[in-house]
Amino acid sequence: MINLIKAPIEKELENYEEFARKAIRSEEPLLNSILDYVFENKGKSLRPMLVLLSAGMHSASPAAGLGKRTYLAAMLIEMIHTASLIHDDVIDESDTRRGHPSVNARWKSRNAVLTGDYILARNMQAGLESGQYDLLTYVSRAMGELCEGELSQSDHSARVEMTRRDYTDIIYKKTAVLIGSAAALGALAVGAGKEAVSRMRRFGDYLGMAFQIKDDILDYTGIDIGKPVGNDLREKKITLPLLALLEKCGPERREELTALLRETDSRPENVETLRCTVIEEGGIETARQVMQEYVQKAVALLADYPHSHYRTSLATLCSYVAEREK
Repeated sequence: MINLIKAPIEKELENYEEFARKAIRSEEPLLNSILDYVFENKGKSLRPMLVLLSAGMHSASPAAGLGKRTYLAAMLIEMIHTASLIHDDVIDESDTRRGHPSVNARWKSRNAVLTGDYILARNMQAGLESGQYDLLTYVSRAMGELCEGELSQSDHSARVEMTRRDYTDIIYKKTAVLIGSAAALGALAVGAGKEAVSRMRRFGDYLGMAFQIKDDILDYTGIDIGKPVGNDLREKKITLPLLALLEKCGPERREELTALLRETDSRPENVETLRCTVIEEGGIETARQVMQEYVQKAVALLADYPHSHYRTSLATLCSYVAEREK
């Protein structure tokens, strides 16, 4: 499915990657080795794909090529995401990322942190030197929200408590804000009007919410997504599958389940107990319903656009987010 989604922008994705590699490159040999490793072990490039597909759908002449301004927009958002993953692996002491050794596992945490910092610094430098201040301003807003989301999740995990409103705010900031920004930046990069940029922002926000809820579901369902199943429970994170169950429990049952979560350090078997309970008592199904509602809202925002390969790929991307297994 990913190949179908990429089809209208295959050449542009190659151009983007070459553009980003050149922009982020260093003269320092060790850093260059780490950067090469990061680029070689990148994910599916969801955010650059969104930028390029959105740009193509809004461009007056996409056949003429999308240009460096669009590649810059894709790089600005993707490098923030890339740096945040490197830093996350240090914080979580994770040894793997997408089935490969993490940067901190191969080069130690100090070098990983500095690499993430360097990527952010070069990214901002490239934006400033380009003079594309509207793109840079749009991206800068997202960086603060991303940090707020991660800190809020850490705070709620430490207290082992969560409300639906808190959960929605956290996943918006830690995931949806970058995906929403990517979709909006594509339109902004090719000169689309404010209404179109706003529409694509909403599209990306809905898609990002669905993406994170799917991630939270996969943590319970036993599918390999590059980290151990039940990892959120080990970290005492209350995500939607468990939250949906807690919301319909009485006070005593709720306290029983949260007590199991509090003791996952001393009683590792509690992780599997909670995982099975959530699956058996409908937490997964409730989370899937919420995810599908976000997907449907995203697809609906594409309805007014004329038919194109770009619109088809964006709709297919919505299906992919809901159906993916990792």
